[in-house]
Order: sequence, then C-alpha cells, then structure tokens
Amino acid sequence: MSELKTKDSSRFKKKVLLRDSMFILLGIGSAAFGLESFLLPNRFIDGGATGISLLIAETWSVPLSLLIVLVNIPFVILGFKVIGRAFAIKTTIGILGLALVLATVNFPEVTQDKLLVAVFGGFFLGAGIGLSIRGGSVLDGTEVLAIFLSRKLGTTIGDIIILINILVFLAAAYFLSIETALYSMLTYLAASKTLDFVAEGIEEYTGVTIISDYSEELREMIIEKLGRGLTIYKATGGFGKKGRHTEYDVIYTVITRLEIRKLNVEITKIDPKAFVIMHKVNDTRGGMIKKRML
Repeated sequence: MSELKTKDSSRFKKKVLLRDSMFILLGIGSAAFGLESFLLPNRFIDGGATGISLLIAETWSVPLSLLIVLVNIPFVILGFKVIGRAFAIKTTIGILGLALVLATVNFPEVTQDKLLVAVFGGFFLGAGIGLSIRGGSVLDGTEVLAIFLSRKLGTTIGDIIILINILVFLAAAYFLSIETALYSMLTYLAASKTLDFVAEGIEEYTGVTIISDYSEELREMIIEKLGRGLTIYKATGGFGKKGRHTEYDVIYTVITRLEIRKLNVEITKIDPKAFVIMHKVNDTRGGMIKKRML
C-alpha cells in the first residue's frame, strides 16, 4: 500500500512539473514576442523590472537579454528568502529562458501604429507573465519586492507596485519623452489586465453571503435554479440601541460573475429586504464549485 502511494505521489509530481514547465515555456514565448514584435522596435516600455530593463536598453543601448537577467537577480534572491527555494529556481529558469529567446530568436515587427503597439505589446507581455505565474514562477520580479516591502512597511502590495511604476514612468518621461511615457502607461494597463485574466482564469468567482428570514426558500432557489452548492451556518446578530439579539441562518455560496444578475433577481423575488454581501474570490479549490448539471 505504501509503495502504491509512493508511485502515485511520484506520478503526480511529474504531472505537476510537466504542467508548470508548459506554462513557463508558453509564458516565455508570449513575453518575448510582445517585447520584440511590439515594444522594442517602437521604444515603448512597461512597468516593473521589465520596464526598468527596457528603459536602460533604450537609454544606454545595452542588450535587453542581458538586462533582463541583471535587473531581476536581486528579485530572485529576495524571492528565495521571502517565498521559497522552488519559486526561486523556477523563476531563475524562466528569466534565463526569456533572456535566451530574446538573444537568439528574431521576431518580426508587426506594426508601427502606436496604439496597437501599446495595447497588443502589453497584451502579449502580460499574457507571458501571467502564464509564468501559473507555472509557479515570475518573469518580472517587481511583485516579489512588493510582497517584501508590504510586510516591512505595513502597506498593501498594490500600493508598492503603483509607487514603483510611477518612478519608472517618470524616468521614461525624462529620458525618452512624455508621449512615450503615456503610451507606456497604456502598455502597462493592458499588460496588468491581461496578467490578471490569465493568472486568475476565465471564470471569476464571487463569494455571496445572504442573511434573510427566508433562508430555506433561498437555499432551494440556489440549488435548483442556479445549480450551485452552498453552506449554511448559524449566526447571532445584534442591533438596536438596546443590543437586541436574534438568531438566523446565514447562506454562503460561490458563483461566477455571469450569474450575479440572475441571483440578485431571484433573491429579490423571494426577499427584497435580504442582506447580501458579495466579494471577489481570487481562486477556488475542491468542494462543489463547478456547476451541477440540471
């Protein structure tokens, strides 16, 4: 029995390694295509470590393949300390792979239209970084620094990333031009949105908490009409000046963003006064997440 478990574990690890490698390779190809076919020929940059590398490459004519490695070395070391060894190894492989592709493969320039360059250059670069994240690595080490500083300074990761990118784009405006900096900001927006889309998946889940006197009717509606699983737990609420307490059932379920309107309509039909809380769920694992076939 123990030997069988060991074989299954080994097979699972190989499967995960193959999947991660595929994501990283696809990410390298997409990022390299975005850089060489769109951004580099038109002197556009992105945010983060990639933006710093592009800015130095444009200002001092240093090969981008070399800069991608040099700029990210501190982030890889930091990633080893903050996140772990496996992450640092995968990130090193990803960054070296990207540098190798940039140095050896010549992608054709697709367009010189500035708007198309900004949007699609950001799209392919963001998709590449997002795919590498799904493979357990990063091609841009800025987020590692953001995680580290957020822990030290007590700020959010998003605030740190915004601050870093403000500095990058101010430098781009000074060394290149204001117009280039503005287009580069558009590139960053396209890249960041694509990264979120690729890293988090097509289906964005929403967690929904419902408090109502008609919890049984709502439970049946969610199961029968939406085909979703749910959790019901007992809760005690307090309200009013005298602190009156009441017990009720709380319903919690997870739906996709496409089902939000339908759920709201059905809740209103049953209990227009129901208290509903919705929040974005970045990822889900296990449980009855997938929709039941009706």
